[in-house]
This record gives sequence, C-alpha cells and structure tokens, in this order.
Amino acid sequence: MNCIIKKIMLLLAVMVSLQSCLIQDPKPEECDIIDITVTDIYETSSYDIVFKDGGTDFYYINRGTERGLTVAGLDSIVLGKKVTLHLPRLFYGTSEHIAQLAIGDNIIFTEFSSERESFED
Repeated sequence: MNCIIKKIMLLLAVMVSLQSCLIQDPKPEECDIIDITVTDIYETSSYDIVFKDGGTDFYYINRGTERGLTVAGLDSIVLGKKVTLHLPRLFYGTSEHIAQLAIGDNIIFTEFSSERESFED
C-alpha cells in the first residue's frame, strides 16, 4: 500500500513538472527580454521558425509558418539586425520560445493577448 502511494505521488510530481513546461498565453511580465543580432533564419520540419544569433544560441517561433510567417519575409526584415525578444521564464530557466519579436518599437510578431488585440483594431 505504501508503495502505491509513493508511485501516485511520483506520477503527480512528474505531471506537474511537465505541465509547467508548457507555454500557454504568455504575459510580458513573465518573460525575460534580450537583444540579439540575427545571423540566420530557417524553418524546421515542425513548422517552427528558428533565429540564430552570432554565437551558439537559437530561439524559435513555435509553428511560425502555420501563423502566416515566412522565412523569406522575415529574412528581409530581421537578418543582420538587432532584435528584441521576449522569452517566457520557466521553473528551470528561460525558454528559447519567442513570445514577442520586435525591432525597436516595431512589433514583428507577438503572442501577447493585449498586443494582438491592438493589431486587430
């Protein structure tokens, strides 16, 4: 009986840990903000759009091509330029998932609800 309780507790802990890794409806105050210079952009087989910086880091827009973004379109806007990224914080650190991409005050992409609503007006 004691063994069953331990297994249930372990299962619950694993489920909570996995749930905390999901990024749903990110908020600006829950993100770290970084600036990078984009040196490469490419699409993955899972429809993500990946942005590489000058070092070894990379960041991605989840299912970017399904959201109407194209590598060719973004290439002409951000390649070789300094961009600002909002990256959601997770319990184990900062994600590489891009919640918002901007150049200066020009927002190129956002997942923030308040920003999307202002685009639709």
